[in-house]
Formats: sequence, structure tokens, C-alpha cells
Amino acid sequence: MTGIRELSQWRSLTRDGDSRARYQRMLQRADRDIASMLEIDVEKGFSSVLGQNSPHLQGIPFSVKDNIALSGFSFTCGSKILEPLVSPYHAGAVQKLLSAGAVPVGKANMDEFGMGSSTENSAFTVTRNPWDLDRVPGGSSGGSAASVAAGLVPFSLGSDTGGSVRQPAAFCGIYGCKPTYGRVSRYGLAAYASSLETIGILSADISMMEQVFHCISGTDERDQTTWEAVPAYQDEQGSPTAAVISDLEGMDPEIRRGYERTLEAMKSLGWKITEVSLKSLKYAMPAFYTIACAEASSNLARYTGIRYGMRHSTSAAQEEMVRMTREEGFSAEVKLRVLLGTYVLRSGFQDQYYLKAQKIRTRMKQEFDMMFSQADVLLMPVYPVQAFKAGDEGMTPMQQKVADRYTLPANLAGLPAVSFPAGIESGLPVGMQLLGPSCSEERLFSLIRKLSEVIPPPELPVRLGAEEEADD
Repeated sequence: MTGIRELSQWRSLTRDGDSRARYQRMLQRADRDIASMLEIDVEKGFSSVLGQNSPHLQGIPFSVKDNIALSGFSFTCGSKILEPLVSPYHAGAVQKLLSAGAVPVGKANMDEFGMGSSTENSAFTVTRNPWDLDRVPGGSSGGSAASVAAGLVPFSLGSDTGGSVRQPAAFCGIYGCKPTYGRVSRYGLAAYASSLETIGILSADISMMEQVFHCISGTDERDQTTWEAVPAYQDEQGSPTAAVISDLEGMDPEIRRGYERTLEAMKSLGWKITEVSLKSLKYAMPAFYTIACAEASSNLARYTGIRYGMRHSTSAAQEEMVRMTREEGFSAEVKLRVLLGTYVLRSGFQDQYYLKAQKIRTRMKQEFDMMFSQADVLLMPVYPVQAFKAGDEGMTPMQQKVADRYTLPANLAGLPAVSFPAGIESGLPVGMQLLGPSCSEERLFSLIRKLSEVIPPPELPVRLGAEEEADD
């Protein structure tokens, strides 16, 4: 099982200085080994398994973002400070998938502790977009998205704190689901911003995504934020009403064309379109990063090098050892967010920053509640640009944070959101998303399935590594 073993070690689609030929051969071996394990035709890929429409996930391979516990595998969160850590247990969502017969084949690369939008902030390697190896796959679940888009696995588990499932799914031309907060257990998910994040799903097939969601959702006594949800969708009759934001701006021309294409598809299906105004949307970015950084400051305080993970080799006193461990173990981006969070939680500053951010969050939730009393779903772009170039040619960290404005509201309000492919522009996928009221995931899946009949999901024009298969 060389390919599967390498898939685990390489943390998904990495180049890491190796030649393109070796990279392609790794993908080919992984394909053949997984196909052999599942006893399916390698030429047909996973379609013969997916086509069975089984109520279970017996034999279906999947990858797992490296901030989700998978016993016996690395649990690094993309950080040097946790590089030696191997998980001793399974996350709640992973355990449910294993019970359904699904097969984990490796951990997926990510931005360190989920802090990033490009998967360039990993301490170990850089992940590339299967559509264009010079571009990023998005983040922070970039490894999960790339492993699905490249055809290594039919689905992957990621985490979504501010769009970290939906944005990489959009960049890689696949589906990404951010569930209602509390509908999927966070047990075994390394905490970054506990009130905002949830385990999500990435898949190239909407039916597969729905099947995985039903498998991993539900209460968990180990996560007190989970609750017994009653689905809001009961196969309603009649045409759905989709809300669109009247003053939506800041999209690149390619994203605008994808947005308009989606609107035309909705109209062709007989959907009703209504314009709305979300006044709190312009405050989403500062409110989100104030809350997220504050929670990161608290959650990441546990990484001291004393009980697990990296420990700086020094004979200094404990306080100095902890300081030096964090200095070497955390990246500049993680340090920045922890420092910002510590600042806004200081005595005398909580009212000025943190409590104001929480008030904006409450107001945003109220606006969504009012809107969904009149509309079934809200259509928004996922990101204002397509997959950008890696390295210095791409977006700066600050530009990436500002561009998160369309994905952050769902996390602040705890609402479900599903991103979906909306065509190809300039050779790259364009992603849109539907948001719904609490526990409306089933409605979102159903409506996106109908949209996919008008706007079919894209396929990679050339299967990675296919040009060398004949030579092997």
C-alpha cells in the first residue's frame, strides 16, 4: 500500500521541492492502491462505489484535516509546536464514519491552527491547487479540498471557523458544507475559536456530502454544545425564495459572472428572488477577528511544551522554557492573533473591543432571523476572487482577511452554509454559497442538487498524472 502510506506522509497535495514526475507517480500509486483495497476498477475510479447509493459508507476512503483527531495518525494542526504529537483517540465525527465502514487514508495539510486562507501557513509544506499548481487551494482546509478535487478521496473532513471549508471548496471546484453550530460534535477538533468553528465536509458529489453529514451529525455527550436538532426542511412544495444582497460589491469580474449565472439558473428553475440589505455585513470582519483572536488567546494557552508536543531543549526555568517553546513553535501569524486576542481581553479593553464585537454578532443573528422569515435561503459569493497565485504574487495576509467578508457571517450567526461550483471562468472554478436558517442543511442540499442540473459541477480538464500513465 505504498500510495496510501505516502498519502499519509505527504499530507495531501505537496510538492516540497520534489520533481513533478515523482509527485504524479505518488498520485497514480495512491489511486491504484485505494482502488485495489476497495476492489473497484481503477479506470472507473470511485464511481462504482458511489453509484451503489448505499445507506452506509462501507469501504469509502476519506482524508482528515490535521486538526481533527484520528488515532495513530499525526495531530499537528499544521504547527511545529505539535509536530511530535500522534493522536491517541478518534474525534467524534471520525468515530461515526469508522462505525459506518468508511476508511481513513491520511491526514490533510492545513494552515497552522486554521489561521489562514491559502494553506501557505503550514509549518511543514505548501499545498497546491489541482487546477493550477501555481495557485493556492484556499484555506485553512486546503489539503482536504485538494485531496478531493484531485480524485484521491470522494470526501474529506475539514473545519470551518470563518469559511475554512467553503473557500477552499470554491477554489478547487467542489462542494463544501459548514453545518449549523452544534449539529456536529466538535469532540476531537483542536480548538481555535470555540464559539465559531465546526467540523465540515468537502466532496465532489452533493449526494455523498449529504450522506456523510447524516452520518456525523447528532448529539455527543462529550461535546455539550451539541443538541438534538429537528431539520427545518420537510420537502416543502412550491418554489423556494432566494434572498440576494442588494448592495453586494467588491467582486472580481469572474466572480460576478458566476454570481449572475447562478441567479439565471435559479430563475430558470422558477425560484423567487428577493433583494435584502444586511447592514451588519460590513462589520463582520472586525467583529469576527476580535472574537476569534480572543478565543485563540485562551485556547492556545495550553501549548506549553510541558505535557505534550514540542519542548525547547533548555535547562532554563519552566517559565523561560515555555516562552522559548512558544517562540520556536508558533508562526508569526499565530503569534499575531494570540497577541491581538490577549490585548482585547485586557481589563479596560473588553468593553471597547470584545463586548462590542459580541453585540455586532447578536445584531447580525437578528438580521438573519428577520430575513429568513421571508426567504428560504440567501445567495452569496464565497470569496471575491478566484484561486490566487501562491507566494509573493498572491494576496497579502491582510487582503485575505478582508476578503473573508462573505464567509464570516455564517460562523458569527451559527448558521448552515454550503458552497457549490458555479461554473468555470478563465480556466478556474467559481464558487457560490447558499445560507439557510438553523438546521436547514437538508434544504440546502436539495436546492443545490437542483442547481447542479443547470450548472453541472466542473471536472479537472486533465487528470493529474494522466500524461505519464502510458509510460508506466
